[in-house]
Amino acid sequence: MADLSAFPITGKWPAQYPDRLQLYSLPTPNGVKVSIMLEETGLPYEVHTVSFERNEQLSPEFLSLNPNNKIPAILDPNGPGGKPLALFESGAILIYVAEKTGKLLPADPARRYETLQWLMFQMGGIGPMFGQLGFFHKFAGKDYEDKRPCDRYVAESRRLLGVLEGRMAGRQWIMGDEYTIADIAIWPWVRNLVDYYGAGELVGFADCPNLQRVLTAFVARPAVARGLAIPPRA
Repeated sequence: MADLSAFPITGKWPAQYPDRLQLYSLPTPNGVKVSIMLEETGLPYEVHTVSFERNEQLSPEFLSLNPNNKIPAILDPNGPGGKPLALFESGAILIYVAEKTGKLLPADPARRYETLQWLMFQMGGIGPMFGQLGFFHKFAGKDYEDKRPCDRYVAESRRLLGVLEGRMAGRQWIMGDEYTIADIAIWPWVRNLVDYYGAGELVGFADCPNLQRVLTAFVARPAVARGLAIPPRA
């Protein structure tokens, strides 16, 4: 049985199954990327909820795993060379799990880099822009008198959706017929923008039939349905 006692995070979140990958997360767009990936690949894992209401992301135990105090993070007892590996940043975790399992990342070098290109598109564009729009449309930012920040993020989110809409014309998934980590990264954020943030009308989602089609297919996947609810909301 793996010994994870050297990792302080296991003192706050004890591992019931220490031989499994440990996931520390919440069901946010970034969090569910990893739970969906784990469900899609079938890699055994144990999930731990990190409560932001109790500021657990700022606890010394969590910061020992992720000094950037963000979810998700993982601790894999069976990392490279058979040694435990701690990892944060959802994009890095997606790549790691894909390479560990040999799934959802093309083996062909050209297609691999094209997939990673779209993963970075999500990490550098979609995630930050959609997240800021959510702040200014749904959360505290909606009460600001100056609407220019909100207008800026609405315009940029519309632009990014336009890029995606063009990409999905005639394609089943980001990489064509092949479902990849690029889809797992992108579609939870599109879903969140429209459903949770309620910004579909603002960004013109009704004018994006390709995105509507692919998002419907994405959430219909059994592994996605499971992953979207992991960890369960309190």
